Amino acid sequence: MSDSDRKPSPRQFYIHGITHAGKVFRPSDWAERLAGAMSSFRPGAASGAAGGIGAFIGYSPYCVPQVIDNVRCVLVNEALRDIEPMAWDFVMDFARDNDLPVTEVCVLPEAPRSKG
Repeated sequence: MSDSDRKPSPRQFYIHGITHAGKVFRPSDWAERLAGAMSSFRPGAASGAAGGIGAFIGYSPYCVPQVIDNVRCVLVNEALRDIEPMAWDFVMDFARDNDLPVTEVCVLPEAPRSKG
């Protein structure tokens, strides 16, 4: 498969915990709550691979709480939209309804690997 045949990687976005007006968003655990609500959306979840007795409690790789420069954020992967469009809409509507900035993550391309 050539580089031009590959589907582009899903984009990633940060939802910042400081409103457009410059106020820290409350409650202080909002990022963990939002990511917790999205925790069931995982790779293979549709086939039942992530459920059952062997399942563990944790965040979805598509919606992860983080702290950047002492600001709570949530990293949201656009792949969530393909898995469950309503979950994607919920997360993006949450940001919009609470006046939280959403910024696309700038991912630098990987350096070419040396052969040999």
